[in-house]
Amino acid sequence: MALKYWLVIFILGIGWGMSFMFNAILLRELGPLSVSMGRVAFGALGCWIYVLGARLPVRLTARRAIGLLGFGALSYAAPFAFYALGQQHIASGVAGIANATTPAFAVIVSHYWPDSERATVLKSLGVVCGFTGIVLLSLPVLNAGDTSEFWAILLTLCAPICYAFSVNIARAFRDMQPVVLAALALTGATLAIAPLALWQEGMPVITRTETWASLMMIGFVLTSAAFIAFYWLLPKVGPTNISTVTLIAPVSALVLGTWVLNETLLPEHLLGMAAIFAGLLLIDGRPVRWSRQKLRGKDQPKG
Repeated sequence: MALKYWLVIFILGIGWGMSFMFNAILLRELGPLSVSMGRVAFGALGCWIYVLGARLPVRLTARRAIGLLGFGALSYAAPFAFYALGQQHIASGVAGIANATTPAFAVIVSHYWPDSERATVLKSLGVVCGFTGIVLLSLPVLNAGDTSEFWAILLTLCAPICYAFSVNIARAFRDMQPVVLAALALTGATLAIAPLALWQEGMPVITRTETWASLMMIGFVLTSAAFIAFYWLLPKVGPTNISTVTLIAPVSALVLGTWVLNETLLPEHLLGMAAIFAGLLLIDGRPVRWSRQKLRGKDQPKG
């Protein structure tokens, strides 16, 4: 794979890890539902600017519009809200590590989803490693007896569960151009979350410069631009290579949370991240394939 594609993957991974840091900054002035509403609204706006500028065709029926409303709520509005709700009680780095369990939940959901991929022994071992990482992340909270933080971790895990279902539902929209799908889904997410956010938290009032800056970054850059880049890159490198983003994002979240926000880094966090990483590698299967290729190479007769 070309170096420029690896560079985009690393930028995406670091960027999506940064989103948890920006969540923490936004939560200083906004409610969690308002954080989700702002992100999907600016994300939708950025995607529509691209769609209209590129003159991409948009075809929409009433039935599909209703489907996209639900898809957008599941894929964007709900996960972003769950992360913000959880980050009221846990560090951004912990939330970033929890996000890395998405492939493990996807294996479980896909196994039971009609006409989807069945779990192999290797992927099942990866799921076990992923849940081991969740337990390790929860140990400091359980030992301290802080029930609010424990429930916050469980609430945060609802986000990757949403992603696990949405990746399977997304196949129903495969006939649409990805950027158009993102624009419509983010619009649906905005329509879904806005009434709830305004009802529960009222009209957002932003007085700090860092809040506006974080909202612009998380909306336009880490949602609009990042998803446009992701969909541009996917056909060029394939799903296996692009999945390495999930290995980079939690490291970015943990490092930035510790360095910028002065969050406490515990040994259990590193152990939990290591277990989840091991699970991701097993689910991906790449190390096993490399090992088999090397063994086959050794078995080839020389000369």
